[in-house]
Amino acid sequence: MTATAPEAVAALRVLVVDDEAPARARLRDLLGDVAGQQPNAIVGMAANGVEALRLLDSAAADVVLADIRMPVMDGVELARHLARLPAPPALVFVTAYDQYAVQAFELAAVDYLLKPVRAQRLAAALERVRARRAPPAADVLATLATRARRHFSVAECGRILLVPVAEVLYLRAELKYVTARTAAREYVLDESLVQIEQEFPRSFLRLHRNCLVALAAVAGVERAAERDGQKEAEPRWEVLLRDLPERLPVSRRQWPAVRQALGL
Repeated sequence: MTATAPEAVAALRVLVVDDEAPARARLRDLLGDVAGQQPNAIVGMAANGVEALRLLDSAAADVVLADIRMPVMDGVELARHLARLPAPPALVFVTAYDQYAVQAFELAAVDYLLKPVRAQRLAAALERVRARRAPPAADVLATLATRARRHFSVAECGRILLVPVAEVLYLRAELKYVTARTAAREYVLDESLVQIEQEFPRSFLRLHRNCLVALAAVAGVERAAERDGQKEAEPRWEVLLRDLPERLPVSRRQWPAVRQALGL
């Protein structure tokens, strides 16, 4: 009787993200060293989260090995965007944080690797990836963030578009979604105005129940035109924008706060 050959283990597709070239090279070499134990194939190497997301548009990955502290987009913000992908890859943080800090990050990733990374520890992390690939919870990632996001993420056609927060002029709630308006176009975000307002208290100002305006986009305020020649006892106000002819109404309830925030 002929023995049945063991089923081959599929190679994990790995994306390496670290702003330091020597660290990326070390992970590349270590992945080669452990390929016999944990078959893997590197699909890309990136210097920050923005580069990583661009690579994922054309190359799918099973696992992302991501540094935490990086310029442009750090590992925690990258994790928040990855979680919005239709089929998010598993996440393994690579960090120089001490053991106590790492305990918090462990909650948001399949595993973590302390620098300098060791081959057997990397192999163990890949084994954990094969056993559990659930994406990190968004609320956990939010608590780990050390700074506000620099980008909103938008899922379009199975990929993630990054919208710089600094380019958003206003956000408006419509049914179950929030529309972010830039000078170029609108984007649909799967987030709430309350969440955005709490995360960016110094960037966005609430005008009424369904609208936040970017403080940097405000050109001024103007009294709303009176309709049908009817004068109201209490005037209504509208916010003027720097890059759009559109006017945003201010509710009576929010007007005192808007006036204070704009120094009027």
